[in-house]
Amino acid sequence: MMFGSTQSDIPQPKWLHKLDKFVKAHKQELAALSWGLWQQNGNSKGTIGIDIQPKPHFVYCPLEAIHKFDDNVDRKLQEILGLIDNHRPEVEVLMIGIGKEQIKLIYFEPEPSPPVCFTQINRDVDGLLDLLEVRMGDEIVDRSPSD
Repeated sequence: MMFGSTQSDIPQPKWLHKLDKFVKAHKQELAALSWGLWQQNGNSKGTIGIDIQPKPHFVYCPLEAIHKFDDNVDRKLQEILGLIDNHRPEVEVLMIGIGKEQIKLIYFEPEPSPPVCFTQINRDVDGLLDLLEVRMGDEIVDRSPSD
């Protein structure tokens, strides 16, 4: 789900495709991380984000910042804000991919559920963060000069 332009003839940045591939390949680990961070912080720090710049890493997106961004883009983030407001962390994974001048919603319901993924993966949150950030660096980074 992309927000920004509705014109399909605009080429999408490579990071969007690579992020999609990464999410599909690492659903269980992302679900485990999402649940682990929820257990630590609830929604007190905001929504989990994957910031692509300068190299892919996890950040928190405070709700106030998302609302401010929504105001700046003519309220095109209403659907994302609705999902954030109704997020069920025990069932869903909700993250925001952040690239140069674009964001991408990462939203899925994993099987098994996030709490089960966290138990099965058997790593602490810091270990999951480290593992996934290394993998993102290998799999998402675009080394071409065009992006």
